[in-house]
Amino acid sequence: MRTQRENAARVVVIGAGMAGARLAARVPGVTVIGEEAHAPYNRVLLAEVLAGRYEPDVIALPPAEVRRGVRVVRIDRAERRVLCDDGGVIGYERLVLATGSNPVLPPLRGLDHMLPDGVHPFRTLDDCLALRAAVRPGVRAVVIGGGLLGVSAARALAECGAQVVLAQQGEHLMERQLDAEAAGMLRRHLETLGVEVHTECRVRGLRCTDGETPAVRAVEMADGYELEAEITVLACGVRPRAGLAQAAGLEVRKGIVVDDELRTSDPYIHAVGDCAEHDGKVYGLAGAALEQADVLAEVLAGRPARYGGTRALTRLTLRSPSAAPVTAGTTGAAVVSGTSGGLDLAAFGDSRPMPGDDVIRLADATRNAYRTVVVRGDRLAGGVLFGDLAAVGTLARTWQDDDPLPADMSLLHLLTNDGGF
Repeated sequence: MRTQRENAARVVVIGAGMAGARLAARVPGVTVIGEEAHAPYNRVLLAEVLAGRYEPDVIALPPAEVRRGVRVVRIDRAERRVLCDDGGVIGYERLVLATGSNPVLPPLRGLDHMLPDGVHPFRTLDDCLALRAAVRPGVRAVVIGGGLLGVSAARALAECGAQVVLAQQGEHLMERQLDAEAAGMLRRHLETLGVEVHTECRVRGLRCTDGETPAVRAVEMADGYELEAEITVLACGVRPRAGLAQAAGLEVRKGIVVDDELRTSDPYIHAVGDCAEHDGKVYGLAGAALEQADVLAEVLAGRPARYGGTRALTRLTLRSPSAAPVTAGTTGAAVVSGTSGGLDLAAFGDSRPMPGDDVIRLADATRNAYRTVVVRGDRLAGGVLFGDLAAVGTLARTWQDDDPLPADMSLLHLLTNDGGF
């Protein structure tokens, strides 16, 4: 046990996730404190680990010096130090909060302070490994939540041989990224993998066994219908982990409020990643976390840099179980790509048109191809592409750069193979 105050570090980072690891790779001499026992890893690829395609060491990030398995319990702003649960006291010149986010646990009957056996969040590598150990061919699994995380988990469980039901409260899958037609294509693809999809259904509670260690047996729907479940995965979104900052008196709204230098209401403390709120937005995406870490590295080095927000892209890989592996990542468009028998889907920006927007749509039912883009004024607002993704690179770059479209260009050309340029 360390009880004495250690020498002050120039920069201390609380959190060894993707944002914290990225910062450590770019700023010399950083002290990183991480709660997890694992070395930093790429959270985007957890579904690949769950499916058994990758082992945990494959998704490890470049090595960084991390105090693993240590939790910071308090920030002493007056003395500029952090107090850890192992008795350590670490001083800082600059403190960076990269505390990430926690999975949202829905208010369900049967889901109290402790999770029943068989009920799993899907946020960390430990969550992933526990779920992987529980899955066996034929096991009945219910995934609650049809967003990006829920779709990834359902696909991975199906690849493990589970009988999977995906329950989504909203009208269609991946509502944040996809329009109804693309979501319908995604649904049909999941169904070809054996996933039973229910939309516009609300989960009321869990039916569990009695006793000291209750175990889930079924998921109860609001209409009284029950889905048998030996495994239940909670994929209901995430919430910024800002309790430490709030207890220290920092400004917290949806997340820890930061300015364009990623600085909190304390000039000696910064925040990046899922826990940070910039200009009213909490991104919760790896691409934004990495971009924020890169900007903060410049700021800490004394170079002029400003964070102006992220035009966030989200990547996902879906394919048939027989398809060859495809590397997945998260940068900004929702890109679901596959090989033979797989799914090719891309979404970027806001694909839901507003009054006055131009919408260009092409559909080819025989080739199972679909493309739509939304143009707002002279700029791309967003789009969805399903099937042939030849045009997605140019479209996504144009959207990310926020470049005006050529005035003399036919909007229909946006959906040609070269993106119209």
